[in-house]
Amino acid sequence: MKHVHQALRLLLGILWLAPAGVLAQPTSPVLPADTALSLQQCLNVALVNQPLVRQARIDQEITRSTNQIALAGWLPQVGLQGTAQHYFQLPFTIFPDPTTGTLTPRQIGVRNVTTVGLSGTQAIYNNDVLLAARSKRFNNQAAEQSTVNVKISTVSDVSKSFYDVLLAQRQLDVFSQDIARLQRNYRDARARYDTGIADKTEYLQAEVSLNNSLAGRKQAQEAIKARLAYLKQLMGLPPERRLAVQYDTLQLELEASADTAAALNTGNRIELQQLQTQKSLQSLTVDYYRFGFLPSLSAFANYNSVFQNNSASELYRTRFPNSYAGLQLGLPIFTGFRRTQNIRRARLQTNRLDEDITNTRNQINTEYATALANYKGYYTQYVLGKRNLEASKEVYNVINLQYREGIRAYIDLIVAQTTLRTSQLNYYTALFQLLSSKVDLLRARGELPTEY
Repeated sequence: MKHVHQALRLLLGILWLAPAGVLAQPTSPVLPADTALSLQQCLNVALVNQPLVRQARIDQEITRSTNQIALAGWLPQVGLQGTAQHYFQLPFTIFPDPTTGTLTPRQIGVRNVTTVGLSGTQAIYNNDVLLAARSKRFNNQAAEQSTVNVKISTVSDVSKSFYDVLLAQRQLDVFSQDIARLQRNYRDARARYDTGIADKTEYLQAEVSLNNSLAGRKQAQEAIKARLAYLKQLMGLPPERRLAVQYDTLQLELEASADTAAALNTGNRIELQQLQTQKSLQSLTVDYYRFGFLPSLSAFANYNSVFQNNSASELYRTRFPNSYAGLQLGLPIFTGFRRTQNIRRARLQTNRLDEDITNTRNQINTEYATALANYKGYYTQYVLGKRNLEASKEVYNVINLQYREGIRAYIDLIVAQTTLRTSQLNYYTALFQLLSSKVDLLRARGELPTEY
């Protein structure tokens, strides 16, 4: 007996913990507040914390519960009913007198009646529960695909937002380096003017260039704040959480390359997979209406305990039980052509899904062509921008040396500095645009990873 009690306690404990296990969400990776995060770490946090991803996981659990509710019709349905009634006036009926044949009214029944009944039904065949059983797999599949679709959008948005933050940081670095050069040039030009070697225009030009770079640096600083706030939103982090990002420029350059010769397989796109799942569910709906003429069959059983007595105090002294079982058959004969119209509507909805699939394939081809064209264009900008950056650095170093030796005019140095800054900004802009366009290209192919 002791072992039985222990087993019952264990079973109750498992049942108590089961709902908590079903609803449990993945826990976010624990990261120190001041740690700079890489792109992979940002994606890991986003795929756990992002509210839309968490909602999609909850929707999956809701779908599973909905399936179980629909499938409950296959299990026995057992119920307990009880009624208690008291007659203030007993009903009369007419009885013939056995000797004279005269019809005489008499009261029938008892004043107090209590009935306790236990009933059970079992579905043997039912079109509704059959549809629930057949559609369970596709309902779960649709919920999983919806979660994958949300995760793809999250990975895409977080990746591009991460690159936007890096671009703003690199722009800040470029302006900071440019300001350091211009401040030195401004001091030199002012000293040359004070000693009478150069006229006033040199240091004024230096001041104008310096002010422009100071304004650019301020814009980059504010852009970093705004883009970090947006990145935290996409990652599902609270606004007060400090966030810093880290990266390796060389690694980013290696990751920027993509195979532009790979063929497009539209079957990889989650949008098309979702439509295929909807079509499968719609086919089941067509079958549901097609077989709607079939009868429903169920078994039932009842057990009743009846207590009757004219005196309430003596009511429960005697019990009159009865029990029975049987089969119930339901056959729809004429429903006003509802079934045929439902079939027609379901088939039209299937045809509409076919058109959606065709249209989605065309959209996917257009998205892929656009993403591929953008990637190739940004890749050319990146390659040429890298060459221009190297040439600009070399030109600036030579002209700066010649200016220090008095061979070149100050205007040549200003032009070289401006060209160098522009080349740096263009290079980093092209690099991060290339990385963002690669994300769009992988998403258009249906190859963007969602597990990290």
